[in-house]
Parts: sequence; structure tokens; C-alpha cells
Amino acid sequence: MEKTTHFGYKQVDVEKKQGLVKEVFDSVAGKYDLMNDVMSMGTHRLWKNYTISSSNVKEGDHVLDIAGGTGDLAIKFRKKVGPSGKVILSDINESMLHEGRKNLINHGIIDVEFVQANAESLPFEDNTFDCVSIAFGLRNVTDKDAALKQMHRVLKKGGTLLILEFSKVENQMLEKAYDFYSFNLIPKFGEYFANDEDSYQYLAESIRKHPDQETLKAMVLDAGFEFCEFHNLTGGIVALHKAVKT
Repeated sequence: MEKTTHFGYKQVDVEKKQGLVKEVFDSVAGKYDLMNDVMSMGTHRLWKNYTISSSNVKEGDHVLDIAGGTGDLAIKFRKKVGPSGKVILSDINESMLHEGRKNLINHGIIDVEFVQANAESLPFEDNTFDCVSIAFGLRNVTDKDAALKQMHRVLKKGGTLLILEFSKVENQMLEKAYDFYSFNLIPKFGEYFANDEDSYQYLAESIRKHPDQETLKAMVLDAGFEFCEFHNLTGGIVALHKAVKT
């Protein structure tokens, strides 16, 4: 019997999900930054700034940004680590890496390394990075437990893991408004701005299938981390999980 997993609200064969997610991000890559601004009304920039300020990254550190998209975090990490540090932006999707390269060049940054990689099997040595981050990418990973174990493996002892991701809204009234916005407006924004309603329907559904705050915290601890805490942002629409490898 073939194993299945969720792709939004659909059940699909495990082997097929990666390809389906690839199709989504091939489609949205060129409009990714615009759509992030439209869908979050610019708030994603505040969430990412909070993530950077929580990172403890300092000059000389080595940072891996997984599912780095168009490089918002990589740009900020590059400034923090200075000339003696190193930042690698990885993404499984070639289209997103292409957009990331263009964005960093437009910001005058040419010393970030780009690696096409699957979060479930990272091509890096053990104990390599002082910080590993993944922003709005974990929910698209097929085997999240495997990915979290890989993140633990490549972190140095004392290194920090940062997971910024959509999560479970705390307030019931806010949740109702957020659900209406997500399922009635976001797909329409996708159709209007990116000519792609289906991909943004998937993205809205994928948020609802992602583990809630406490469940994800337990998964991080199960992956080998001995410490993990989370902070809700914008009423739990987004949460930042921070873990340390001891």
C-alpha cells in the first residue's frame, strides 16, 4: 500500500508531493515578493526582522537559510556575519534560487552561496553552522521530522535553529476573520496579481495542515534539540520557534 500525505487539503502519494510543490513554486517564483507584500500587507517584513533580531548571529558566524526564497533573510544575515562570516541560501526549487540570485544582486550582495538542496537530506557536514533558519518553508516539506533532524545534524553545538512559519491563531474572532481572508481573498489576489488562483489556494490550505505551535515544538525536541521555545506574532498567525543544539 502506497503511503500518502497532504498537499493542501488533498491526499497524494508521498512520492508525488515534492513535484506538486515544485509546480506551485515554479509558478509563483516571479511574483513571490509582490504576493508576500500583498497577502500580508507588508507584515512579513516585520516578522522576518523579528527573526533576525532573535537569531544571536554575530560577526564571523556561518548561517544556512533553508527554503530561502528570494533571499530576504540571507540579505540581513550577510550584513550581520560580516566579511569573516558565511551565508548559504538553499532551496529545493531552481526557480526560487534564480529569483534569489537576482534579488541579492539588486541589493549589491554577491558573496552569498546558493545551493539547490532538499531539506530532508542536506548536503553539508555535521556541526557546520552557527545558525540554521527556515522561513515559510517547513510546511511545504514532505517529511518534516527528517528535515528537522537534518537541521540538528548540521548545526554546531550551541547553534540556533529558527523556524518562522504560519501557525494556529489564538483568538477565535481573529481566526474567523483570518479564515475568510485566506480562502476568499488570497486566491483572488493570486488570480489578479499572478494569474494563478490554484497555487494560492494551495498555500492557504497548506497553512491549515501545518502543525500548531505546541506540536511543532514537540517535533523539534524529538529531532534532538534539548531546548525549544516559540513566540506568537500577530495573534498566532505566525510563530517563531527557536531551538538550541546543546
